[in-house]
Order: sequence, then structure tokens, then C-alpha cells
Amino acid sequence: MASTKKPRSTEAKGLAQYQAEACADLAVRLETFLVQTIQPGQTLLLALSGGLDSRVLLDLLVRMRTALGFKLQAMHVHHGLSPNADDWTEFCRQLCRSYQVSFEVVRVKVRRDSGQGLEAAARKERYQALLSTAADHVVLAHHRDDQAETLLLQLLRGAGVKGLSAMAARGADRRLLRPLLDVPRAALEAYALSHQMQWIEDESNFDHGYDRNFLRHQIFPELVRRFPAAQETLARSAAHMAEAALLLEELASDDAQCHVRDNLLDTAGLAGLSEPRARNLLRWWLSANKVTLPSAIRLQEMLRQLLSAKPDAGLKIKLDHACLRRYQGMAYLDFEVVCQPVALIWQGETSLTLPDNSQLLFQREMGLGLALNKAAKLRISARQGGERFKPDRERPTRTLKHLLQEAQMPPWLRERLPLIYCEDTLAVVPGIGVACELQAKHEEMGLVIAWQQG
Repeated sequence: MASTKKPRSTEAKGLAQYQAEACADLAVRLETFLVQTIQPGQTLLLALSGGLDSRVLLDLLVRMRTALGFKLQAMHVHHGLSPNADDWTEFCRQLCRSYQVSFEVVRVKVRRDSGQGLEAAARKERYQALLSTAADHVVLAHHRDDQAETLLLQLLRGAGVKGLSAMAARGADRRLLRPLLDVPRAALEAYALSHQMQWIEDESNFDHGYDRNFLRHQIFPELVRRFPAAQETLARSAAHMAEAALLLEELASDDAQCHVRDNLLDTAGLAGLSEPRARNLLRWWLSANKVTLPSAIRLQEMLRQLLSAKPDAGLKIKLDHACLRRYQGMAYLDFEVVCQPVALIWQGETSLTLPDNSQLLFQREMGLGLALNKAAKLRISARQGGERFKPDRERPTRTLKHLLQEAQMPPWLRERLPLIYCEDTLAVVPGIGVACELQAKHEEMGLVIAWQQG
């Protein structure tokens, strides 16, 4: 059976008053946060584990949903890591049924060999499940004690300013909400006790093999004995770091206006910045492309190679799901794909998805592109080598290889470039042009074909 925690009974005279004050303050803080953050009619999805924190937050949200006019749903992510996982799911299901809250269970498989550690891998799967829904906001029950623990963990890992900002009350896209970050866990427990609640107690919370549990049970009690306000102070430091991280983000955004074009990073511009500022811009650019940020040492090495490698060097730095490359003074992120044969027929679609998840886009324009009356039988094929092409009437037919080099298309993109044939004639080479004899005349409807990488 699942382990559930029952409220402790006590006859301490001042406890009832403390609980009443803590509950009132907790409700006011949550309501203030929600009024400032959400809009009436929006849907809130609560991440419900069944533990104390999310159990209390569920109760509070249920009490406020009518007055604030939001819709409430709950999701329980079943990791399958505990023998009690099924019982926890049933506990959450029954809880939501009693509150008349829409409830969903999502089962995920956590890889133990991901290299991230079990906690991080489980967290990644959990967030992915929560954020895949259509809810306007995903609400998490992290509190001030969690924030202090996260900051200390990040310090011990040597994190930078962004890592030390720990958790944000509002995510970057304002969809992820943590309304209890300034609330101590003691206030949540006081609320649960005063309302005679039951909650799940995950047995893994007492396993000191996990870094967070070791800090929570071994380190923080000693810290608080010596520094009673330790958790409040650490959480405040995280807030200061969050502000500093925001300023660095704004600085990088300003630098990107000058040195990032078409998502390519100008290495000459990068070299003109101070080293800390260059690293900040490089970090921002990687993050903007959803690339997992490397360690500070590796980031420094990446910057060194970008700026010092010879112009003809085939620079290729492997990241998680991409490669950092340099070509003609620009840094590229190459999201590598497995090249597969391309053999498609265009049948009038506005777009075609290719095997590597790139797309061909087809748009009709008067007097531009491929003459539409000559585009009846278009087929898409991969490069074979040796192709010749004449997009310019004033110049001779040339090899496609030379045309692509002249257009300064990076070598790795040339290999994946889709070609469009009209029967057996090479009709369109995206980024290069249209065969001169097939181009739309001024009074003809044409087909403009663009290649958009995945």
C-alpha cells in the first residue's frame, strides 16, 4: 500500500493560533500571485505528486478557482521507480475525484543510463509530460526550502549566474508557475495539519544517497541551528541571482542584434567583445537554439576554437543533438540528421516534408520562380554528384558543385540539398535559382520553391 502521512495531534496551546495565521498568510500570498499572473478563463494544470506540497496547493487552488475564474486540472506523472507508484496514482485519483478536479495520469519511462543521474532524468521526463499539454499554465508546488536546497546544490556543482538563480516563480515563457517559492515548508505543513489532511510520503525522500536528500536531512538542520534564517537568506540570494541573470540575458540580446544574423553567429563580432561578454553571447545563442549548455570549461574551449581555428579548418564540435561548425567567418549550429534517400513527387502541396525533417515550401508568385505551366511533373531527389545547371542566361552551364561553392553554402548543407526536377531536367536548386529555360516570364504565374531546414 502507498505510504500516507496523517496529521500529528498535539495539545500545544499556541499551535492552533500559529496554524490559523500561517494558513491565512499562505492563502493571501497565493491569491495575490494568481491575480497578478493569470487571466480569468485560463486553465491551470497542477503537477500533483500527492506529497505534502502539491496536496496543499491543490486544496488552495480548489478554494480559489471560482472566485478567480480559472479552470483547474491535475496531472500525476507515474515514473514507475517505486513499488508504491500505483498506490500513489490511486491516492491522487481519489483526491481529485473528491474535489471534482479533472485528473490525468501520464506514465513515463526514466532512463537510468542517461548520464544525467536518476533525479535529473526523472525531472526531465516529468516536465516534458507537463508541458506537452494545452493548459495555459503548469503550476508546481516548489517552496522556499526547495529553492534554498537548489541554490546550494548549484553552488556545489559550480554553476554560473543562471544556474544560481535556481527556480523562477514564472518560467521564461510565463507558462510555468511556482506560486509558493516565498513560502516556507513549515507553513504548508501547518496548513495541512489544521485541515487534517493526509498526503503521500515518498520513501525515496529519506534515501541519503540522493544529493538533495543528503542536504535536506544532514546539512540544512546544522545550518539552521547555526544560522536560523539560512533558508530564507539563500532563497533571497537566488532571487538576486535571477535578477543578475536577467540583466545578462538582456545584454546578450543586445549583442545578438549586432552579431547574429539569420541565426548565424558572426565570429569577427564575437572576437571584438570582451571574453566574459563573448561567452555570454555564445551561451545565449546556444540556449536560444535549445542546445544543452556545456560546462564553463567546455564553453571557454568552444569559444577559443571558434576564434582561433584557421579559416579552412573543418571545425566540428559535438554537442548534445547538434554540432557547432564554422564556415566563412560564421558559426553554425548543425542539427545533424541521418541522410536518407529522397524520392518524392510534388502534387500541388504548399509544403513537402523530406526524410531529414527539412521542408520544401511552394508559393505561387506572378513572374517569379519556375513557370507554373512547366511544373506539372516535379520530382524531388537528392544530389548524386556531377550535376550541371544554368540559372543565368548570360553565363554558361556550370557544375552544381561550383555554383554551390560560389554561393558560399556550407559543405554539410550541400550534401543534403534537395534538387527539383521537371521530368529529367534539373529545374530548381534551392538557394541557387531556376533553370533559365524554365523561369516564369513577367506575365506568367510562377512557383517559388524554398528549402527550410528542420
